[in-house]
Amino acid sequence: MLHHCFDLLALVLMHRRQKDYLRWYFKHSKKMLRFKNIHHGEDCFIIGNGPSLNKMDLSLLKDHHTFGLNKIYLMFDRVDLNLSYHVAVNPLVIEQSTAEFEALNCPSFLSYGPAHKVVRPLDHLNFIATNSICPMPFSFCGDLTMPLHEGYTVTYVAMQIAFYMGFRNVYLVGVDHNFNASGAPNSEQMMQGEDQNHFDPRYFADKRWHLPDLQASELSYCLAKYFYAVDGRQIWDATVGGKLQVFPRIEFRQALGRCKKRTVSGALS
Repeated sequence: MLHHCFDLLALVLMHRRQKDYLRWYFKHSKKMLRFKNIHHGEDCFIIGNGPSLNKMDLSLLKDHHTFGLNKIYLMFDRVDLNLSYHVAVNPLVIEQSTAEFEALNCPSFLSYGPAHKVVRPLDHLNFIATNSICPMPFSFCGDLTMPLHEGYTVTYVAMQIAFYMGFRNVYLVGVDHNFNASGAPNSEQMMQGEDQNHFDPRYFADKRWHLPDLQASELSYCLAKYFYAVDGRQIWDATVGGKLQVFPRIEFRQALGRCKKRTVSGALS
């Protein structure tokens, strides 16, 4: 009897996810077409949220194409990043940052599943489909009109978006790949006191958060590295002292020297 109850619950959840996907597809998927190859052959930086960001002069990124992730807005009172794009998919992050995401001055890509329930459909907000509403195998997708696998890290989602936009070289900063946490990967916990795992102690201070899954994240990064390479592109790791070993390392200043600055046309809103 209990087994049949679980089967029924699974069918109900699947039906709800299908409805969410269809709503997204007919209402939001075509909006993604305007981003296709908009930055063909250009370079960009994906800014993680690790403590190593505090060891860098991020003002040097102001004139480059940049992706800010999750609660990067906590950096805005220290430096004018002049972000090109923003990405967030974690439901707790979106729930905790609704007002800040609505106030962003750049295009933001949010996972439709958790976002459409709490965030107003403003012009600069772009809802993307992810495996939160469309179960799928572990995959890399370079097409924003299709569902993306979150890959256990928002950085992976940003890599797929950058691929769709046509960026040739992607440089990572602040992707420390190192957390002080105890518990099962992906489990939800309440952080007690200040946050030592991110660039700002307020990040998840006294808030709920999901523990990282570093092994699954590395698998995602390997997929991204492969698909970029097959298409003649490359991802570089310019993080200061990070522990990620998947991508070739490059010094931040050297990356700046290689990375062309963005043109006046910039990004879409």
